[in-house]
Amino acid sequence: MELSQCNILVVEDDPDINRLLCRVLEGAGYPCRPAFSGSEAVLWAEQYDYDLVLLDLMLPGLTGEEFISRMRRRKTMPIIVLSAKAGLEDRVNVLRLGADDFIPKPFDNAEVLARVEAQLRRYKQFGREDGGTTLVHGDLTLDKEGVSVTAAGQPVALTAREFHILTLLMEHPRKVFTREQLYEQVWGGDYFGDDNTVNVHISNLRSKLAKVSSKEYIKTVWGIGFKLSDPIS
Repeated sequence: MELSQCNILVVEDDPDINRLLCRVLEGAGYPCRPAFSGSEAVLWAEQYDYDLVLLDLMLPGLTGEEFISRMRRRKTMPIIVLSAKAGLEDRVNVLRLGADDFIPKPFDNAEVLARVEAQLRRYKQFGREDGGTTLVHGDLTLDKEGVSVTAAGQPVALTAREFHILTLLMEHPRKVFTREQLYEQVWGGDYFGDDNTVNVHISNLRSKLAKVSSKEYIKTVWGIGFKLSDPIS
């Protein structure tokens, strides 16, 4: 799918900011659907499949955090949070809930567009990797085309970012990835030494795998980074 065919849900209760975001994205060729509350956003997201959501946190009705939690029960599309709540605790919290990126307000229009396009490229790339579409490591199976994961025969629901991290690890099962390498390949930007983003996503990924199996699938190589654990026979 061409990126210009991607549909974006813009969830922002301020009409001026919502219009601005839609204008920036539609000017780059992305069809947008505006939503002005968390409840309205849920209605649209459950009725249609969007390729990406731009989300404010402080919304009337359902909050942005509640929207993320609800969507992550069955949706994998990237969610980028745009919020004036830019403290470290707020950023870590939304990443733990399942957001893929965080842009503080006030934001730069060009940065928003660049981050949206980086997310869409990675999301649409999952099913089009060269080589086989199914990766297997012990009892861990990842279907790139179907964007699905099972561990010990049980389905594991992952966000787009978590899926991309696990794909990288499974494509190179013997390689130790540094946090910098993971950040630059998964987030698509320069790494500035902020380990929080990578650590939170690895923690979320481990937690979801641990809910279906007691095995350790991702190993921490102290002082270096992360790799897949050796399969247990």
